[in-house]
Amino acid sequence: MSSIKHLLFLAILCCAPTLFAQKLTKGILLDSVTKKAVPFATVSVNNNYGVLSNERGEFKIFLKEVEITNQDSLYISCLGYDGKRLPLTVSDSLNIFLSPKNIELDEVVLTNKTYSLDEIIKHIQDSLESNYDNNFIKSTLFFRESNINEIQKSEIKIKTSSIPEFNQGFIDSVMQSLPKYSDSYTEILGNLYGKNMPGSENKLNIIKASELYDKSQEISMEAYEERFNDIIKQNVKRDSYFKIKSGIFSTKEDMDSTFYDNPEAKETEALLEEQKKKEENRKNNFLKYRKSMIARMNTQSFIYEDTDLNFIHKAKKYRFELLDYTFLNNDFVYKISFRPKGSADYKGIMYVNTEDFAILRLDFENVKSVEKFNLLGLSYNLFLKKGTYIYSKNNNDKYSLKFAELTESSKMGIKRPLKIIEKNKNVKGRRKQNELACNLHFIVEMSAKKELVVFENSGIDEVAFSDFEEKAKVTPVYLPSYDPEFWMGYNVIEPNQAIKEFKSIE
Repeated sequence: MSSIKHLLFLAILCCAPTLFAQKLTKGILLDSVTKKAVPFATVSVNNNYGVLSNERGEFKIFLKEVEITNQDSLYISCLGYDGKRLPLTVSDSLNIFLSPKNIELDEVVLTNKTYSLDEIIKHIQDSLESNYDNNFIKSTLFFRESNINEIQKSEIKIKTSSIPEFNQGFIDSVMQSLPKYSDSYTEILGNLYGKNMPGSENKLNIIKASELYDKSQEISMEAYEERFNDIIKQNVKRDSYFKIKSGIFSTKEDMDSTFYDNPEAKETEALLEEQKKKEENRKNNFLKYRKSMIARMNTQSFIYEDTDLNFIHKAKKYRFELLDYTFLNNDFVYKISFRPKGSADYKGIMYVNTEDFAILRLDFENVKSVEKFNLLGLSYNLFLKKGTYIYSKNNNDKYSLKFAELTESSKMGIKRPLKIIEKNKNVKGRRKQNELACNLHFIVEMSAKKELVVFENSGIDEVAFSDFEEKAKVTPVYLPSYDPEFWMGYNVIEPNQAIKEFKSIE
């Protein structure tokens, strides 16, 4: 036994430098003139690996102290600013001021090559396929999804009810218990394998994940759910079915017989197996949903033809204006704005490399509702869709996604009658047993913000892609409040103030 302890002790000693010997450097990037935060700047070690500053200019980067020497430096680069290099021996917490970069006239003359704006757009179109990487790559990434839901109206008016317990007072108490405002945040760190092309297969390996939300909002509804279930069990027959009608629409739903099972008899081997299967499904669904979100952020870009951001592929629908010249990292770029001529949906600014005509950064926002309908008491309005895409070169000497941020806000409403009728074929007399008729009126506003940071893109071949086996093995860790220690030792994008201040109600 003692020999095993010695071996374990030696193993821990060997691993200790990698596990614990890390230096944390954090700071805020500020404009030296305006003193405002500088968002989405690249903060890297020796220009090799690093992080991006968040919307408040904040960053945090973990460094392995065993790899740090006096010659190593922290390099900061951002659109429109002079690059800055700092020794890693400076303070662990920094306020770093970046100076706006001045453009010399001779730089413009030498780089412009007298291209007209139409010629620049044509060069961008012709270079799309050759500039961006459509081969197999492995991306080390961090993904954050923030969701905010606000119920602006929740009203159910009972017209008729054959079950006395389902009265207006009970329904009103349920409506009052619904949280009018809720927010949740999901974060994952992982590796994505595949091609960044529409319709292509991707594989995701989740290393670590968290979910930040208020679980007490779920608990507050449990009492009403139990009361609702008791009423159903007392008044509805096991072998009944339901006819659900809303205006001209109707559907049939059978009663789930397990609904009546004795709770004390539920700890059976079959149920435990079912719970295990449910947990596996949760892991699978968590992985599949995040993978689809990340893939969508990649493939909804301007690179591909069948996307909303069609200002390059359908340039005739837009007006372009060359606003300025500036620097993005070490690349001299055109700053070009675009607006719709007629029916197009988006306006924005793109930053285009003057040498190879790659779009290195895109900021866009819709000018009108992207999706909107109001029919038969159902309404939906996607009234806000804006975002940012940033690209950089990978080891294939092609451009691939470095950072993406997408914010969507929508409003959904329902104002319709609803009728639920219990019917039973196994009783004498009429089949209709119970009926509940009411009018529904709900309005919900939803906002979702997705952030994707790619720390490293490396080319792989098809064999490496095929050999990697995707496994759903990670369940997100529930966090009742923001925990700054959760990502300790990992390089991620710093959270915004709303996440830092989030705390569940005890």
